[in-house]
Amino acid sequence: MLTYDLSARGKTPLYEYLYRCLRRDILSGALPSGGKLPGKRALAAHLGVSVITVESAYSQLVAEGCVRAEPRRGYFVAARALAAAEEPPAPRAGDERPEWRLDLCAGRMDAGLFPVGVWGRLTRQVLSEDPGALLRSAPHEGLFELREAIAAYLRGEKGLAARPERIIVGAGAEFLYLLLAQLFSGAAIAVEDPGYPRIRQVYAASGAPCLPVPLDGSGVDMAALHGSGAAALHISPAYQYPTGLVTPMPRRQELLAWARDTGGYIIEDDYVSELGPSPRPLPTLAGIDRDGRVIYMNTFSQTISPGMRAGYLLLPERLCPLWREKLGFYSCAVPSLEQHVLSRFISGGFYERHLARLRRACRERREAFAAALAASPLSGRAEIIPGGAGPRLLLRLKTGEDDAALKARAAGMGVRIAFLGDYAAVPGRAERHVLAVNCAALGGDKLAAAIEALESVLDT
Repeated sequence: MLTYDLSARGKTPLYEYLYRCLRRDILSGALPSGGKLPGKRALAAHLGVSVITVESAYSQLVAEGCVRAEPRRGYFVAARALAAAEEPPAPRAGDERPEWRLDLCAGRMDAGLFPVGVWGRLTRQVLSEDPGALLRSAPHEGLFELREAIAAYLRGEKGLAARPERIIVGAGAEFLYLLLAQLFSGAAIAVEDPGYPRIRQVYAASGAPCLPVPLDGSGVDMAALHGSGAAALHISPAYQYPTGLVTPMPRRQELLAWARDTGGYIIEDDYVSELGPSPRPLPTLAGIDRDGRVIYMNTFSQTISPGMRAGYLLLPERLCPLWREKLGFYSCAVPSLEQHVLSRFISGGFYERHLARLRRACRERREAFAAALAASPLSGRAEIIPGGAGPRLLLRLKTGEDDAALKARAAGMGVRIAFLGDYAAVPGRAERHVLAVNCAALGGDKLAAAIEALESVLDT
């Protein structure tokens, strides 16, 4: 029976390490051409891994032509490729990004949904009408035409009293987080817990004390917020990440009262409201702010592409002079050409039409996941929690096993999963056995593979 030291795999997924060990022995001739490989169950039992781990490794070898599968007979080594033998992969220092067979945490909607032809045509228009646009630097707060287009969009779609002079364009959400930390001069910033870990990381790296505040059924716990002593609060009242919680109006009023009474500010991170299930985005906290205490922010990474490193802030009037004084020396890091094209994309109505297609695609992807789950043996052991936006949903598992053990088992199969607890800064603040699933990339065969993988994780 084949024996490999799987403990030497480092951060490499278990199925990938096994595949590469087998491939090395096939290429070196240690496994002779035509020889039969052990059965999947037998090898899994021998190595102490799951059957799906072995099956995944065998399937990759079949796909590469190193192994042939014969129905009812098993797997056989194909004619040996003329290639040098390989050593099993040595773990790479600091390698934090293994390649996953399936990633249920992250993903992008089909690239075909984006109107590439329109974007290309607008790019050509800009270059033909204003060739110097590629070479000119934009003002530090961003191109006026883009800020004007964003302001018009916010007035029409969000009901915000937005003016271009109050808008700051920056190179994505993380860059804007960094600037906000500097604006508040390292003052303590409260964040939702559980919440998006990158927010905590950026604020902490910028020298701003980051205070994780627990959630209750309506959003940020008010008693904990009052007791935190924070100068600012960073929240997503529409579709909180990762819980999908929508903050109701009474709690929004309480939050505004906290900011007014303490002299604090609220950073409203509206990262995914455009992709919610309702035809129009939910009302914003900034839209009901009468005291100039809410900084509204959004990016185009969710709705256009993560490669589109462009986001924006809508500052309250009272903060505009302070921003110019403290941060006006920064150059705008978003390329000028990209800003010109994006401004035409928004003002020409192409962005709104793209959002409508994207919302429909997200709804269809979520419905397909729900239907596949209902038709599978997993249906009695997992349930979708209502709520959420875009391609994300929460899946409550009926299991007595520890979340960490389930996550490690999935990783051994080359499947990346994340539980609510993975997003919590303080252990115990998130409900156990709840998966945060991103359906964006689960189209076609990947959807069936995802359901099957989750079954295997619970069955093993």
